[in-house]
Amino acid sequence: MSNTPKDLLKEKLDQLQCHFTWGPQKETIDLDDIMYRLQDSISLRLKYEARSYNQLAFVNCLQSNYEEAIQNLKEAEKILRENHKDEFERRSIITYGNFAWVHYHMGQLAEAQSYLERLEMICKPLTDGPHYTAMIPEVYGEKGWSLLRSAAQYYEEAKECFEKALEKDPDNVEWIMGYATVLFRLEAFSGTPENRERSQSVKHLRRVLELDPDDAMAMVLLALKLQDFKQKKEANELIEQALQKAPDYPKVLRNAAKFYRKERAVFKAIELLNKAIEITPHSSILHDQLGMCYRIKLIKLIKNPLSNDPEYPEFQQKMELFDQCKYHFGKAFEHRPRSAIKSQLDFADICVRNGEYSKANEIYNNLEKLDDTRPENMQRICLQFGLFELFQKKSESNAISKFLKGLNIEYDSKERKMCHKNLEKWADRKLCRNPHDSKALGVKGLLYKLDGNKPEAIECFEKALAFDPGNEEYLSALCELRLSIEDHNDA
Repeated sequence: MSNTPKDLLKEKLDQLQCHFTWGPQKETIDLDDIMYRLQDSISLRLKYEARSYNQLAFVNCLQSNYEEAIQNLKEAEKILRENHKDEFERRSIITYGNFAWVHYHMGQLAEAQSYLERLEMICKPLTDGPHYTAMIPEVYGEKGWSLLRSAAQYYEEAKECFEKALEKDPDNVEWIMGYATVLFRLEAFSGTPENRERSQSVKHLRRVLELDPDDAMAMVLLALKLQDFKQKKEANELIEQALQKAPDYPKVLRNAAKFYRKERAVFKAIELLNKAIEITPHSSILHDQLGMCYRIKLIKLIKNPLSNDPEYPEFQQKMELFDQCKYHFGKAFEHRPRSAIKSQLDFADICVRNGEYSKANEIYNNLEKLDDTRPENMQRICLQFGLFELFQKKSESNAISKFLKGLNIEYDSKERKMCHKNLEKWADRKLCRNPHDSKALGVKGLLYKLDGNKPEAIECFEKALAFDPGNEEYLSALCELRLSIEDHNDA
């Protein structure tokens, strides 16, 4: 192990709590997209602006824009001095940690060491552990917001950070809003524990509004939750109130548009989204929302028989809607190839509806190669790819392969249940025509096994082996099932 000054300094830097030691790195986030979002946040001069400058410095450093990173951190330090005079030292721990790392990457080791010394002075009274950092609410909270902004695979960790921040500072509206936001997002994923529980985000969003009655973001998020619970009157009032309080805040406009889209007030939703996109033209999420609005109009028009005849205006309207959907979904993942899975699947769906099968196939193949994505995203890819193989390409074997891949990802999501359902329908249909179909029997055996129905699973695998003797997959499954029953009996 090397003991050069640079290596010894790196050991100390690795002890810090800042963007450079937290999970997201160059390989796991969409740098261009996060850069646009941070710049938009700064241009809007939102509350907690220092947070955006800190994360922007990290992103700039990842792209070797070191001087810009230093300027970002100077801005963050200046804002913290102005806005948090009494708490400046506690609030500056992350900024100084980022300063130390940027100077290290620039080869300016003396400057990096000087920031470590500053951190030691600040942290020594705050902690019993290593004196270069202190696990205080401000650090946990900032880490939570950073992870929340980075990528969906970090949401669980962000939740833990906000929980720790709130343990010591339970009435801090900044951390309560962070906790409510991450719960809101996790509740949207069908396979998470949060999705299966009674919505916890509602309680925390109401708490935010108790402490800060003017928080428009809390209003729109709460309205979307109440909409799900059919509490329409209060939800509508909250949306109207939020739009009055923050008529030019893109995130409020976006979530209000989502509310109206779900109410089928598509024209109102498009109006709000177009207003938001004028303020933040690079926003991927706004383009995704617009794509969904135009798709609603498209699907409605496709049902009209006149849209299939080029002599009628409905046909031209349909083609224009295809173009609008493809444009907006395309813009939604232009800078988010890793994280905008849904937008790419939606783009592929539009291509399928328009008969552009080769383009859809290309998208599905690229998505299937992704790694480090949330399990329900991969299950969604497998499900949609499988349906495409089954109905458009008429390839049963490829479709079954995709559904099985989604099913074998051990994550209890809606998408996994749909893979299960499609496999069951296919196997039942095949066995109805040919009770000796070994592949269909093998699939049924696997489904019974996953459902915990071992006797039925054993019977299916035995039948499958009778018609396909020597199949290693069926032999292995059968052996495993018999052993598990023997172990159970012995116990």
